Amino acid sequence: MMEVITKLQPSPKLLLFESLSRRMHLSNKDKLTYLNLKKGYEGELLFSKLTENITGEGLILNDLLFEYNQTAFQIDCLIINQAKIFLYEVKNFEGDFYLENEKLFKKPRQEILNPLHQLSRAESLLRQVLLSLGYNTPIDASVIFVNPAFTLYQAPLDIPVIFPNQIHRHLEFVSNQSTSITSNMRRLAAKLLDLRKTEYPFDKPHYAYEELKKGIVCPTCGRGAVNSVKRSCICESCGHKESPTNAVLRSVKEFRLLFPERRVTTGEIYDWCGGVFSKRTVHRILSKHFKAVGVNRWTYFE
Repeated sequence: MMEVITKLQPSPKLLLFESLSRRMHLSNKDKLTYLNLKKGYEGELLFSKLTENITGEGLILNDLLFEYNQTAFQIDCLIINQAKIFLYEVKNFEGDFYLENEKLFKKPRQEILNPLHQLSRAESLLRQVLLSLGYNTPIDASVIFVNPAFTLYQAPLDIPVIFPNQIHRHLEFVSNQSTSITSNMRRLAAKLLDLRKTEYPFDKPHYAYEELKKGIVCPTCGRGAVNSVKRSCICESCGHKESPTNAVLRSVKEFRLLFPERRVTTGEIYDWCGGVFSKRTVHRILSKHFKAVGVNRWTYFE
């Protein structure tokens, strides 16, 4: 079986838009951005699950962000084996598309950023990164279209594309190409992870603390009707139950994502949670799981 070195995680940008979608009315532009991010992640998640079931041996690295010569580039998935590196650009496009003069269009005539150009750029930059690390490993790069409702017309036979009905056959090929995992493969994976960037700057939509709906957001259905009942948090919409500690810690994580410039204090988190818990309960949970800085009313948590 393949060994997953880095598991796929939703990006901070997706998490931020997801949070905002539950706490405010998004503009049409921001709503479209959120839906595209969500759909893209769902496609990557689908492909990630498929690669984990490959029977051959190899190393899988998901969701990599690098910077080389002051140029940032992202890779959805890498599979490393002894002979080569498989690089994948994953797309979850749906509908009828066609290629014309190296441009990609969705019918009837909506131009879409061509993932083949993204793939070529990522392959070129990755090759330079590998050479800088002392590796000359061949790269097999492909765009993977994972949505079964995707059709591409006028596609040349030689483009590096894997269509939905070809994915399983391709992964069988990868499996047959695989050999046992070597120390050299692990060293390469470790070096790539050392170069990996953890944050990718992006433009945030406009929002203000006062504009956002306060309260505990249910992790299952995404709604905000969560109440504290007999030392548990219960969602009125779907019945999901969790401990107050988990609910508060999730809310702190969301608060930090949305407002990294604001300090985590008992009063702030009490207000952010919509008063579902008492200030005493919030303070107890924060004191147990974070480091307190300052004293009395100037205390905040890190």
